[in-house]
Amino acid sequence: MLKIAFSPIYQYQLPDGHRFPMIKYELLPEQLLYEGTISENNLFHPPPLDEEIILLTHDADYWIKLKELQLTRKEIRKIGFPLSEKLVTRGTHIANGTLLCAQYAQQYGVAMNVAGGTHHSFTDRGEGFCLLNDIGIAANYLLREHLAKKILVVDLDVHQGNGTAQIFREEKRVFTFSMHGEKNYPTRKEQSDLDIGMADKTEDRLYLQTLRETLPRLLDEVQPDFIFYLAGVDVLESDKLGRLSLSRAGCKERDKIVFQHCRQHEIPVAVSMGGGYAVKIADIVEAHANTFRVAQDLFF
Repeated sequence: MLKIAFSPIYQYQLPDGHRFPMIKYELLPEQLLYEGTISENNLFHPPPLDEEIILLTHDADYWIKLKELQLTRKEIRKIGFPLSEKLVTRGTHIANGTLLCAQYAQQYGVAMNVAGGTHHSFTDRGEGFCLLNDIGIAANYLLREHLAKKILVVDLDVHQGNGTAQIFREEKRVFTFSMHGEKNYPTRKEQSDLDIGMADKTEDRLYLQTLRETLPRLLDEVQPDFIFYLAGVDVLESDKLGRLSLSRAGCKERDKIVFQHCRQHEIPVAVSMGGGYAVKIADIVEAHANTFRVAQDLFF
């Protein structure tokens, strides 16, 4: 069964005019339920994450300042969201969603979080709409509990996974792979174990060719027993923050490539949704929905 993390708290309300499309977290499961891709039985509602698990990844000083709403104006500005207790609580639900997806993936082959992909969160700070690094937290938990020995992070959001790269800079059991827009945010990029920067306006053919050439080689070299996949749809040509030029079909094919390799090699995969900022909310929801459709088709 495809297990999907979703909570009503994901649908956090931002001030009017904020550019981050929070409504997608409400519309995506509604669409999947309406069309019959999933049923209510597929959904589970993650509780907030225990503090001691957060501290496996994030510095205590940062976490205390975050939960007590004591970040400076500059620190809040870098995150990009107005800071509130509800926003922080939301982050703990999302991170736990990815952690629980990791455990479900080991049982079913794949599991998916409707939110997550908060890869701009560092050990000691948040950036770019990211407070807590859900993949970082889940990966460190798997390692601590001896549920995985070698983890591969496949980050295909259009923005480099700078926070994830920093978190695992010295951790040889986690290999970070980020394929992103070279000239996009962040301006100052961290060094992942493998970074592939794509030029502005890169279209389906080159993007998919690069992924097809890279992912099999990584699986052979890294030999992971677990994969975290960040499936941001901000690679679409219609995305107002993306700068790449993938079609919706190309984005769906990207997901298919990743899932086919995971299934072929029998490597469990936990999926976080990541970014999507198209002008039309329907484009975002449809592209994200394709990721769930492909996983359902290939694994179940």
